[in-house]
Order: sequence, then C-alpha cells, then structure tokens
Amino acid sequence: MAYDNQGNYYRPSMFGGFQFFPPVIKGLLITNAAVFILMWFFGAFHFDGISMHSVFTSIFGLMPVGEGFYPWQLITYQFMHADFWHLFFNMVFGLWMFGMEVEHVWGAKKFLIYYLSCGVVAGLSQLILSPIFEPALGPTIGASGAIYGVMIAFAAMFPDRYIFLYFLIPIKVKYFVMILIVFGVMSVGGQGNVANLAHLGGAVGGYLYILYDRHRLNRGRNQGAFQSWTSPGKWSRPASSGGDVVEAKVFDINEAKSFEPKEPPVDAQKRIDEILDKISRSGYQSLSEEEKKLLFEASKRMN
Repeated sequence: MAYDNQGNYYRPSMFGGFQFFPPVIKGLLITNAAVFILMWFFGAFHFDGISMHSVFTSIFGLMPVGEGFYPWQLITYQFMHADFWHLFFNMVFGLWMFGMEVEHVWGAKKFLIYYLSCGVVAGLSQLILSPIFEPALGPTIGASGAIYGVMIAFAAMFPDRYIFLYFLIPIKVKYFVMILIVFGVMSVGGQGNVANLAHLGGAVGGYLYILYDRHRLNRGRNQGAFQSWTSPGKWSRPASSGGDVVEAKVFDINEAKSFEPKEPPVDAQKRIDEILDKISRSGYQSLSEEEKKLLFEASKRMN
C-alpha cells in the first residue's frame, strides 16, 4: 500500500520541515517495538511448565471481565502484538502511513490523546460485546483498534487522497476505509483470532470524536483540527483540493498577497523553522494569523 504523489499530497520537502517521524509516531513505534522484543525475551523462559510470555500477556493483555481483567489493560494491550507481521502492519501500514500527516495537522498532544482514546474505546467494545457476538477464548492484544481510529481521522482529512493497494490498485482513502468497515461488520462472529469488534470499536470511537470536534467548531467555542473542512468562507476547503496542507486553506489569499515579511532572508528562514516546529508540537491550528501569512509567503517563494 502506498500514496500517490499527485492531488492533495502533503509535500514533505517544503522548507525541510516536514518530519517523516513526528514525535508521537516515533515514540509509539519505539515503544511497540520494545514491548515486542520484551515479550519475545520472556517467551524463552518457563517456570513449572508455565511460560513467562503467558504470564506477561495475562497481566498486560486485555482479559475478559471476570477472568483476570484489570483497568490498566485498556492501555497496555495496545502495545502488545502476537507476531512480527502483526506488529509490522499495524505500525508501518497503519500508524506511520496514516498517522504521520494526522499528527502534523493536529499536533502531538491531541494526536496522542486521540490514538489512545480510540484504543480504549476499542477495548471496551471488545469487553462488552464479544461475550454476545464472538466469545473471547483468551486475551486481546494489538493496536489495531487505535489504528482504525487513525484511518478514520485520515479519511476525514483527506477523503480523496489515493492510496495504492499492493502498490498496484489505486483507491480513494474514503472508499478503502468503508471497505474495511464493511468487512469488519461481516466478519463479526466468524472463526479466527481477529478481534473484529475491537477494530469496529476503534473506528466508531474515532468517528464520534470527529463529530464532537466538528460540533465544537460549529458552535464557535474552539478552532479544532477540522476547522478548515467544516466552516464557511475563507476556512472552506474545495472538494477537489490539491497541494499541501499549508497552502490549501485557513487564510484569505488576497490578504496574504499584500503581506511582506519584515525579517531579512536569514532571519526569515529561522522564523520559518520555528513555525514548523510549532506545527509539529501543537498543530497548524495553533498558529497566529501573522505566522500563517509568513508561512504562505515562504511557500510561494519555494514554488
């Protein structure tokens, strides 16, 4: 699976400031890999015929209620994976590929809260609904529920972005996510070790968060991450928008044309770097109008 490089693609080369591994993504990748190695290490030890891997999983994996469940498991199970490919696809084709741009738009703090919240909702869905639809025989582990939430956020931000399944088949993100949800619903109650209810729970949790965020924007209480796709006038995003996240929205182009940065070239580049660092920390919506205009003018000079 891969992105196309046309349409509304976020160009990573701009100012050299786009991070392929923003802080939360990097931290989650490292933490998940470290936990996987730790679980593999524990798997080599047995005491009285009991695998330490099983003990580790029973403490930190998501156990059914009444069969060893503890509240902290709603967080810890998200960092555990059954095998290398489980880890690889969740982290690379899920978290990194879809989450990278979401974190850049939202900022580190908001993205981390969203990610963990989707995982918690996924875990609660598994605990509450699995006894009814697909009784669990053991602990649930994996970040897939949180990853489904990340894909929902990405599809809401870039619905018409193309990805390539198996690097060959082009499909818009919004249709790709719809197909995943449909397959998830159809698979509930089936055989296998896939926690379909957790996947769907993560997707629903992400969707509800986005609706709540839009509701706040429409009431004018806060300028959240979806301001540029939901509000009228100068905040609106054309349906066939192209280009990068920085240029496509958020300010009046006519106003920006009359803006002349006051800094000399060297200081201006330093200022641009500071603005990009601020975007990485707190998201694009945290910028002031002056910072947005400065970034826009610098973008025009680069093109």
